[in-house]
Amino acid sequence: MTRVAAIDCGTNSIRLLVADADPATGELVDLDRRMTIVRLGQGVDRTGRLAPEALERTFAACREYAAVIKEHGAERLRFVATSASRDAENRDEFVRGVLDILGVEPEVISGDQEAEFSFTGATRELAGSDHLAKPYLVVDIGGGSTEFVVGEEHVRAARSVDVGCVRMTERHLVRDGAVTDPPAAEQIAAMRADIERALDLAEETVPLREARTLVGLAGSVTTVSAIAQELPEYDSARIHHSRVSHDRVREITDWLLHSTHAERAAVPSMHPGRVDVIAAGALVLLSIMERVGAEEVVVSEHDILDGIAWSVA
Repeated sequence: MTRVAAIDCGTNSIRLLVADADPATGELVDLDRRMTIVRLGQGVDRTGRLAPEALERTFAACREYAAVIKEHGAERLRFVATSASRDAENRDEFVRGVLDILGVEPEVISGDQEAEFSFTGATRELAGSDHLAKPYLVVDIGGGSTEFVVGEEHVRAARSVDVGCVRMTERHLVRDGAVTDPPAAEQIAAMRADIERALDLAEETVPLREARTLVGLAGSVTTVSAIAQELPEYDSARIHHSRVSHDRVREITDWLLHSTHAERAAVPSMHPGRVDVIAAGALVLLSIMERVGAEEVVVSEHDILDGIAWSVA
């Protein structure tokens, strides 16, 4: 066993996994897995820069994670940064801050690398599952981008497009500095059109409609699953490998798009940091399901973070 630590810093959240990995058996044993909403991508789509307050929130989480990594005695650490830090003009400031706190330089990976890690993390444990047909289509709906990966045991095709729950919210659902609550019909229509254009781009590279099993990753998808199951609190064990039908996703998305902030915040499984962006994330998921003709989505709590950990091991 090798004790490894992996950090995935996305547009909306930063996550840590400390685990014991055995590449010979394919076993990855969690020791500590946690997530903090930092909204690193706040305003990036509009300004092209990482906001000072967003950087400070991220650095505070890094300091917390550094203590956890030290406590568990991880031998190796890999820090991967995704969409927001790829797009920002001042990403050097972000890199310096992480290096000072954690002693490693964040790797600002490409969308294709992001897709590879997501696929490995999501499908490694599905390999022996006879009831899930291949090829898989893994979709990782993040804050700033969504990754599409088709493959069987290995990646066959992948594409990252700039559509995510934070980016879509800021681009289409914000008026006068605040999220419209609920959005107008024309705002929803514009967002849907933006998502459809992104799906067109993804389909130029990835044969989306060839997929036999749709596997959905990240907070927007897991939150939709929690809502579908009417969980009294967020329960990772019940969410992992749950299945949500297309009809249920459509119902939930429609409700989220027409609900108020207070109504969404009252959902017991809803993380406070997702209240304003979950409607956009759900619409991305619904649009994907309709494009590929998926009757259901298999929800995975294992994703890019697990893929990063395997790459370290």
